[in-house]
Amino acid sequence: MPARPSVLFVTDLAYQARGRRYCDEDIGLSARLRADFDIALSHPLDAAALMDGFDAVVVRNSGPVLHYQERYEAFRAAAAARGTRVYNPLSGRGDMAGKQYLLDLTSAGFPVIPTVDRAEDLGRLPASAQYAVKPKAGADSIGLTFVTPDRLSGLAYGDILVQPRIDFRYEVSFYFVDDEFQYALHAPDPDRRWVLEPYRPTDADLGFARRFIDWNTLDHGIQRVDACRTPEGDLLLVELEDLNPYLSLDRVAEPTREAFATALTDSLHRFLETPHRD
Repeated sequence: MPARPSVLFVTDLAYQARGRRYCDEDIGLSARLRADFDIALSHPLDAAALMDGFDAVVVRNSGPVLHYQERYEAFRAAAAARGTRVYNPLSGRGDMAGKQYLLDLTSAGFPVIPTVDRAEDLGRLPASAQYAVKPKAGADSIGLTFVTPDRLSGLAYGDILVQPRIDFRYEVSFYFVDDEFQYALHAPDPDRRWVLEPYRPTDADLGFARRFIDWNTLDHGIQRVDACRTPEGDLLLVELEDLNPYLSLDRVAEPTREAFATALTDSLHRFLETPHRD
């Protein structure tokens, strides 16, 4: 491995995200990584054509892949065939692999918002005044609708998930590099998901988040564990984001931002030094 490994940093700088500026985050983070790596930025649609010239591909704020699903699947297939090092590794079991994990975690008894995808399983959901219906391939709340109980039987099952609509106090996100916790942020106002403030997690909070990090078994990478706090004080998993989690680095203090960049730099070095597994 050369003294300065080369990294293709995949990002869609023009993507318009509600309440977030992807471009600012990736401009800043890629500039920080340039201290240790030769960096080139690439749009996700160009990554497959360019990746052979780099030691690793880092997928960051590339936008919801459902907007270019076929090209994304082609990128994954090409990376696997060529033995390309992709960070996060493509073996993630969270959102990277779709929403099946919500069903698996529900069945396994994990603290997750109960989720089903078949009419015959509706009895496994708690009673609720409304239910959230979302596409299995959804992201960024695309396609999310809410229905009353009397409409559940008439839904077109197969490509959708159904969950009770949770009356939560707030949402909180835990950010990890590899298996190391970095920081947490929460949205005090449930109606303003991306107006985030620093959050000091308790030991119980971190224990909750680590259960999902351990379950995912990713040796390297950035992960975000999104949860909601119920009126009773419990945490329930909302999402395990292991593909391209937005980091909200503009919402943390400079020392925390620098510590995160250092952790990511160290993780990338370890990733490149680890024997590649096909």
